[in-house]
Amino acid sequence: MEAAEGWFGPGGARSRQRWHGFSWHELLWGLLLPEKRQRVLPTVAGMVLLLVTVAIGLGAYNTGNNILFITLALLLSSLVLSGVLSWLNFSGTEWRLLLAPPFRAGQAAEVVVELRNRKRLLPTYALWFDLEARASAASTRLFLHGRLDLGATERLAWSFRPVRRGRETLVLSGVGSQFPFGFLSKTAGAVVRREVLVWPARVACRFTGAVAARFQLESEEVPKPGTGSDLLGLRQYRLGDSHRHIHWKASARMRQLLVRQNATEGASTFALWLDSTAAQWPRAEQFELLCSLAGTLAEDLFRLGRLESLTLDGEAPLLIRSVRDLETWLDRLAVLEPHATPVRRTVPRVRGALVTFVAEGERGICACLGNEIAVRV
Repeated sequence: MEAAEGWFGPGGARSRQRWHGFSWHELLWGLLLPEKRQRVLPTVAGMVLLLVTVAIGLGAYNTGNNILFITLALLLSSLVLSGVLSWLNFSGTEWRLLLAPPFRAGQAAEVVVELRNRKRLLPTYALWFDLEARASAASTRLFLHGRLDLGATERLAWSFRPVRRGRETLVLSGVGSQFPFGFLSKTAGAVVRREVLVWPARVACRFTGAVAARFQLESEEVPKPGTGSDLLGLRQYRLGDSHRHIHWKASARMRQLLVRQNATEGASTFALWLDSTAAQWPRAEQFELLCSLAGTLAEDLFRLGRLESLTLDGEAPLLIRSVRDLETWLDRLAVLEPHATPVRRTVPRVRGALVTFVAEGERGICACLGNEIAVRV
């Protein structure tokens, strides 16, 4: 999991950097003018207690009854004790966001709040954390139901489904507690914000028609340089070749880097070419389906070892050599929008069979291999 920028909270690293020792002046100003989102407010039970306290105080003042004065003092001391214990409960407690990418539209994503207690004497009780996914308009409140012992850590997980591809802002907007008596609700102001990319949703697709039959027949190995299992020969190393294909013994013997040439599958690789101009895709729903199909085809072909390159809007082809290359393509699809700039129509020079995307009707998308429709969604 990826961690957001360090620990937050009264005991977090950022708070410790701002702490310069105890000061009564800072304490009084902190009580009168607390920092943003640092608030202590009475709950419903606390409001009832305040009303009872005021009533008893008026009665004690009017009657001079010592028992009423003692009762008033006990009620006021319970409020003060509640505030002190609430402050001690937050002190020394730290939290941070842990994310589990990748995030994909329509699929469950997990966000984890990790807690740890750095106090030396007291455990931490009954905290809650307010989380928001703003683009998806989703929110939740996570509760620490048990206690967090000294030096212990705890993880609170939230699972939500991103609505659509694009940029998603995850915010830990509030941390609060009603510990110990439920009279006061205290919130701490360490807001954590993290922006992530949501990949396009996957769509069900497969090769159809004559292309599907040819795709199946081409799985037999033929004596042609490629990435099969049978050794065909050796050649000199070229820039871009994988180090895993270097024949080290032959290279040491010949005193130059030599690369294995294995038998490959006929027409083994494909190159995807995507045009995202607004004139080509005037409908927003069709453009979203285009991004989903382009992402799904790229992933499926990569798993089969048949993805050679990816080209967007006439740019230089992105050669796919690792998972990171594929993730770069999906990251670009996550934020891709139609644009009015005309695209250079020159077909890129690629090794694999070129796959292009065209609109079909008002909602459909076709992936074409030459003049044949390979995939229709």
